[in-house]
This record gives sequence, C-alpha cells and structure tokens, in this order.
Amino acid sequence: MEILHNLAFGFEHALTLQNLMYCAIGCVVGTLIGLLPGLGPLSTISLLLPLTYSIPTTGSLIMLSGIYYGAQYGDSVSAITMKIPHASSIVACIDGYQMTLNGKTGLALFTAGISSFIGGTVAIVVLATAAPALGEVAFLFGPADYCALMLFGFVCVSFVTTGSLLNGLAMAMIGVMLGTIGTDVNSGVQRFTMDLPFLADGIGLISIALGCFGIAEIVKNLDSGSQLTPFNGKIKLMPTWPEFKRIIPSALRGSVIGSFLGILPGGGPTIAQFAAYAIDKRFSKYKDEIGHGAIEGVAGQAAADEAAARTSFIPLMAIGIPENAVMALMMGAFIIKGIQPGPNMIAGHPELFWGLVASMWVGNCFLVILNVPLVRYWLSVFKIPFAVLFPSILFFCCIGTYSINNNLDDIFITSLFGIMGYVFLRLRLDPAPLMLGFILGPMLEENFRRAMLLSRGSFSVFVSRPISGTLFAAIALFITWQVLVFYFQTRRRQADPQPA
Repeated sequence: MEILHNLAFGFEHALTLQNLMYCAIGCVVGTLIGLLPGLGPLSTISLLLPLTYSIPTTGSLIMLSGIYYGAQYGDSVSAITMKIPHASSIVACIDGYQMTLNGKTGLALFTAGISSFIGGTVAIVVLATAAPALGEVAFLFGPADYCALMLFGFVCVSFVTTGSLLNGLAMAMIGVMLGTIGTDVNSGVQRFTMDLPFLADGIGLISIALGCFGIAEIVKNLDSGSQLTPFNGKIKLMPTWPEFKRIIPSALRGSVIGSFLGILPGGGPTIAQFAAYAIDKRFSKYKDEIGHGAIEGVAGQAAADEAAARTSFIPLMAIGIPENAVMALMMGAFIIKGIQPGPNMIAGHPELFWGLVASMWVGNCFLVILNVPLVRYWLSVFKIPFAVLFPSILFFCCIGTYSINNNLDDIFITSLFGIMGYVFLRLRLDPAPLMLGFILGPMLEENFRRAMLLSRGSFSVFVSRPISGTLFAAIALFITWQVLVFYFQTRRRQADPQPA
C-alpha cells in the first residue's frame, strides 16, 4: 500500500500540465535523435544541459530523462529499416533488418515498439518497488565477479553469431584487438596507435557500428546494382495472434534481463541487448529461426534495451554512482539543481524521485503513441528512390560521427570500417560478435587487472568469491556442453551418407 501511495504522490507531480509538456518534449527530441545515424542521448543531453538553469527542477530532469529513454525507442527504427544502428540497437540489425528484407518492416517496428513498452513498464515497477534494495546489488559485484561476467558473455558468442561458431569466435577476437587500441588507462602507454594522434583515445563504438552495419549495407546494395528498396507492398502493422504470442515471452525475458543488467555499473542497454538475444537464441521455441528474421530477435532485445535504460537510474538515485556517461551527465543535472543523488535522495526529495518514476511511465505512453501509430510515416522513407536516399544516409552518418568528438578523423575511421564491413559481408562473416568483443574486451581487461591488484596476483580470487565462482562453474559447464554438441554433430554428419 505504501508503494501505491508513493506512486500516486509521484503522478500528482508528473501529471501537471508543465511536467507533461517537458516529458513530451523529451520523448519527441529523444525519438528524433534516435532516428538520426550516429547521434545519441549523450551529445543531446550535453547540449541541453545549460537549459536546466532556467527550467524548474522536476521539469528539467523529466525532460532530460525523456531524451535518454526516448532515444532508445528511436534507435530501433533506423536499425530495422536501414540497418544503421546506434550503440543500443546493434542487435536489432540482425533480425529486424532481415524482417525488412522479407517485407515485414511494419511488423518489426510494431514488435520493437510494443516490446519496448513492456520492458519500460517492467523496469518502472522494479524501479518503484525495489530501488533502494536493488541499488545495493551493485556493491556485491567486485572486479573478479565482473571479470567472470564478461567471460561468460564471450562463451555465449555462439548465441549471438548467425554463422559458424569458429567464425563468431574469430570475429569476437578481432573486436577485442580493436578495443585495445588507444591509451592504456593504467600505465598511460599508447598501444597499437601507429603514432597517429587521433587513435590515442581509441576507436569509437559509433564509428565501428555505422561502418560495419550502415555503410557496408549501402555499399552492398550499390554493388548489387538493384534499384529496389527493401520495403514493398502493403504495410502489415498488427501481428496475428500466433505472432503476438511469440512476442510476449521474449519481451518478458528481455525485460527481466535488462532490468538486472541496468543496475550493474558497466551494464546498461548495450550489453543487455546482447544478453537478451543470446537467451532467446537458447531458450526460445523458435530458436532455429532467430538470425533469419524471427520476431523474437526483435522483441527480446528491444525490451532489454528499454528496461536497462530505466533501471540504470537506480545506481544514480539510490547510491549516487553513475553507471555510464549519460548517467554522469544526469548526475551533473542533479547537482546543478542543488540535489546530491544518493541514499538520502528518496527521503530528502520524495517529490522529485517519485515524480521522475511516474513520468517514466507517462513517457512510455507518449513513446508508444509516437512509435506504433506513426509507423506508416516512418516507412514513407522507402518511397524515396534508393539513388536519392543513400547519399542522405551517408550524410547523416558523417554528421553523426563528426558530432561526437568534432573530429574529421572519425569520419575517415567510419569509412574504413565501412570497407571492412563490406568485406565481412562478402565473406559471409557476421559483424555482431565483433561488436560484442569490442564492448566486452576492454571491460574484461580492466576488471582482470583490478582483481589481480586486489588479490596481489593470486588467481584464487576468481573461485573463492561466491559470485565469480558460480559464474566460472557455469562457464565450464557451458563449454563442456558446447564441445559435446559439436562432437555429436560431427559424428552425425560422418554417419550420414554423402549426396551423390
């Protein structure tokens, strides 16, 4: 009953005309930012942060929050329709774009929109009911535990790749090597930069994502010489009842995964989408279809992405620790308004905390209106001839890449990865494991070094801690299972007669 009372108190503040207006502005701006290649909530919030001085406290934080989780919604549109992802919509390119090629763009966008609504709703319930308690979960994870968690992500690469396991592991290792480029955070030594100053800060995730997915797909379409666009025919928006029954389980699984990973520092939407996709590819009844245009491949990752975006507020507001760059900017917005996020925030500023939580559900409703009924308008982009469309896409890719660091070198790096991505497509290599390795590799290295420093070089820390020990046991069982599956598949192929 106390939770219901607190939520009613929050809606009392969130449903004022002024706060509704700020919430709507944030959702619209976030969605539009998500549609543009390369741009994201980080650059938008940083540009709009000075506005918080002139906007009331609750309204400004509601608007900035709306931009953040609105961008997660908008990200899926460009990923599904044009295979141009942001950091939080990389996995949407796999099955979402395949559904577009199969003439099911409307269904894919509807699935992403309704799954994001489910994920956001579940995360808001988690945020409202268990923010103080769940915030303490982050304290239970030490460097050794995070190291084990990253390794578990690597052994699950077979669930992410749509090709062979060997090719997936090779692509993941390429991603790890790319992640080592730049200045070492511990020693300050530049690694693999070839004495090029613009590589001192490493390679940006957006450059790799836009190059390997977006530009590579454009080059592939141009190389084929086809003037046809991916979408043709009538827009089928509403799923059938059997299709809807396939959406719900994946969306709920993704919501739970995203809600948990959003709490952990270093987790967030980017890793949540990979985890949800891997779980769906293992436990879904239609796992054989995932990777070839399955609804589950869109629903699970969309729900996890949105859920993680919501629950990432828990470490910030409950502990005072921002888990990513966007949350660091949000923390700056809190401090600008004279509010220190942390354990005393709920008691000291209940109207702000519960108003922000309630506004997230209001924003969820706004985003469903923006992304589900207006799907037909998003699809109108395919009425433009591809010869006219692809220069515009390349232009926005360049603008988005340049806007991150205001550096022309980033455009050249993106172009280089566009060529690499095209080569991967010609060789039938899936770039998704590369992205997974690029994300997890630096995190694995950093946490491994921390664990070694804290344990004074003793590897026993990885098995003596309950969480890391359990994860390493799961890794061992998973590898054993994979080896057995590979062995029996090889025996079965040898036993089958060869075709004439």
